[in-house]
Amino acid sequence: MNSFLIAFGLASIALCIGAFLRAKIPFLRNMLVPASVIAGIIGVIFMNLASYLNVNVGTDAEMYSTVVNHLFTISFISICLTGASNNKDNTAKNIFKGALGMGTVWCLLYTVTPLVGILLIGAIGKGFDMAAIYGSLIPYAFTQGPGQAASFGALYESYGWENAAMVGVTFAAIGFVVAFLVGVPAAKIGISRGVAKNCGKIDESILKGYLRKEEQTNYMVKDTTCNSNIETLTFHFALIGLCYIFAIGISKIMALLPGFLGSSMSGLMFMNGMYAAYIVKFLMKKLKIDFLIEDTLQSKITGWTADYLVVCAFMAVGFNIIGKWIVPILVESVIITIITFVVCFYFGRRFGGSSDFERTLGLYGTCTGTVPSGIALVRIVDPEFKTSTAVELGLMNLVMMLSTPVYIVMLAMASKTISVQMTMLVLAGMTVVYLIVLKLTRCWNKPTYSWKKE
Repeated sequence: MNSFLIAFGLASIALCIGAFLRAKIPFLRNMLVPASVIAGIIGVIFMNLASYLNVNVGTDAEMYSTVVNHLFTISFISICLTGASNNKDNTAKNIFKGALGMGTVWCLLYTVTPLVGILLIGAIGKGFDMAAIYGSLIPYAFTQGPGQAASFGALYESYGWENAAMVGVTFAAIGFVVAFLVGVPAAKIGISRGVAKNCGKIDESILKGYLRKEEQTNYMVKDTTCNSNIETLTFHFALIGLCYIFAIGISKIMALLPGFLGSSMSGLMFMNGMYAAYIVKFLMKKLKIDFLIEDTLQSKITGWTADYLVVCAFMAVGFNIIGKWIVPILVESVIITIITFVVCFYFGRRFGGSSDFERTLGLYGTCTGTVPSGIALVRIVDPEFKTSTAVELGLMNLVMMLSTPVYIVMLAMASKTISVQMTMLVLAGMTVVYLIVLKLTRCWNKPTYSWKKE
């Protein structure tokens, strides 16, 4: 518990510093860099510097990983408890289509990036004594995140590939940086050109990131409960806690499913949290007590989780750069970033729907960092979560299971069960399969928005 509170406190200090720097530094203002991103960069530097100097700060990267996992679930519970907005695209059909399109593109990148990585490191890695197989670690880092990069890297190490986990986590750290280094300017361009419909105009308040006293005209929330009985905020957090325990029960039921399906579905706590929230909200409507949920407050709680998610996700990354391999690692990271950007921004505007720009940003952030990175970028252009993009980013995890053959064949390659050449052929074949899926599911259409200024 002490480690958790210290982790929360350090993340909070970083957020305060981030908000201050956003308000005072013109570059950060003009780039619309969220305070949570600034805080995350400060936090990851602090945590890794403390680790390097053997300074005990009372918590560690492992605790931040735990916090991220729990906050991730809570954020999707809160999203699903919030009432539907008036956006005509927030229908079950369009939510499903968005999740299907983004999930399939994610699978496409999960297949293309290791293929390119193997070819690239095979070409330039010899001069640095780096085997081509290390290039296949990048999808675990970019499309999945530091946790999976470390886990799959450890599996590679068990097959005899030294320092694979360190290479994977280094890729993940770089992925976090490029997620916002590219995503934030893209969001700003979308706002300035009128593509982002739910953000409003960029005025001085948006630039500096806070409201002066005379600008504070909107009330945050209205009470739905009597404070002498229970605070409205307390009631909303109580609902989230109820859904969380419910989600644990759903996970235990999912674990009874046979084989890989059971272990996978039970492990997706955020998905089970979404199911729990939808059920609780449905029951509240049936009992005619859903008026007790105040949507503005609930969206603020979602925003709270998003801020801390980003900071803690950064601070969960512990890494040591491998000096002799840093050049090929950086070269591969740059090329994969370009490929990811092109793929996301090509297909993102072709899913079909008025929220395709928000989907594009969310997809890019997820395919270079983590889902929290994607949500953070979406929040820049959709601060009140009026679109269903955040929910779709959660649901797309089900579609991601289509990538199962990809990581199975890559692990087979790492264990030397099959050759690198055979692996590349399978990856090329799966790339074609995912492109066909995009066409057959009608998630590959004509562009729904233009970059020309409206």
